[in-house]
Amino acid sequence: MSRKQGTSKSTRRMSSRRSVKRTATRRGATAPSRPTALRRSARKAVILGSGKHTYEVVEGWGKLPARIKLGYTHGVQIDSAQRVIIHNQSRDSVIIFDHDGKFIKSWGPEFASGAHGCQLSRENGAEYLYLSDYVRHVVVKTTLDGEIVWTLGYPKETNIYKSEEEFKPTNVAVAPNGDFYVADGYGLSWIHQYNARAEYIRSWGGKGSAPGQLDCPHGVWVDTRGETPLVIVADRSNQRLQIFTLDGQHLGFASEGLRRPCHFDQAGDELLVPDLHGVVTILNRENKPVVHLGDNRGVWEEKGWPNLPRKNWSPDKFISPHAACWDAQGDAYVVEWVAEGRVTKLRRVS
Repeated sequence: MSRKQGTSKSTRRMSSRRSVKRTATRRGATAPSRPTALRRSARKAVILGSGKHTYEVVEGWGKLPARIKLGYTHGVQIDSAQRVIIHNQSRDSVIIFDHDGKFIKSWGPEFASGAHGCQLSRENGAEYLYLSDYVRHVVVKTTLDGEIVWTLGYPKETNIYKSEEEFKPTNVAVAPNGDFYVADGYGLSWIHQYNARAEYIRSWGGKGSAPGQLDCPHGVWVDTRGETPLVIVADRSNQRLQIFTLDGQHLGFASEGLRRPCHFDQAGDELLVPDLHGVVTILNRENKPVVHLGDNRGVWEEKGWPNLPRKNWSPDKFISPHAACWDAQGDAYVVEWVAEGRVTKLRRVS
């Protein structure tokens, strides 16, 4: 090989290396976006529960327009179209999303201060909301578009209350026959029963810890898992559930695995129980816990709870679950007692 030939080949190799280097440099100018995308796609799913009660946290679910801000998120329900209805303390107190979290509409500025319980009821082919407002001391029945059907104040006929200010309803349950039950959770701790025409029937409870007495009956539900419907009450400050007949006769308690039970939803033989002290629990037909979701034991002892800094939020841990419900696919939605609102969707995995 002549020197001239060797020099020519060497020059071509050097030129080739310089070309590769320049190409790599040009590619490198846009390279930072690729590792970021890869990291996002490879991000490990957040899984809660186990066995047939396994859920994946759907992070970022529920996008709101810039003009709307959540307040304390107190209630959640699912309508027949699988839309998700949130009751929160803001001028947009009732917010409706589709199943995928797309904002549809909002209404209800009159509930801005006292928005609390939100119970959907299907009656004669139509759907209604029973909304509890503990600041205005009323329960309001509305259509899903916010049209008021009736407004119910405190039950004067009971002679329990000196004034309406003592009546602070937190949730409502509706029975198969149309009767409904109002839980005076933040007031004097009574359950009030009405018929489908909103006519008063009876009351039971009163503050205390003895059987049949209540201390913050925060949630109420008509349990249809057995042959005969029963009324089940989240007796929150007594850290238990109480079970009653439909006419208020005390039957028993359930307390295993519960801290501060808030409310209920039902699917098949199971109850979904949001617990203010950092957990959501699923109970079986015997009201025994089968799984705890997002357990954040001791969170209620943290300074500033429930309004913890965002940096202290974790997708696998709840802070203060206040209401929860299942949709037709078995996905669960949890709303929390947090000043800026917190809504979590849990997609059923198994």
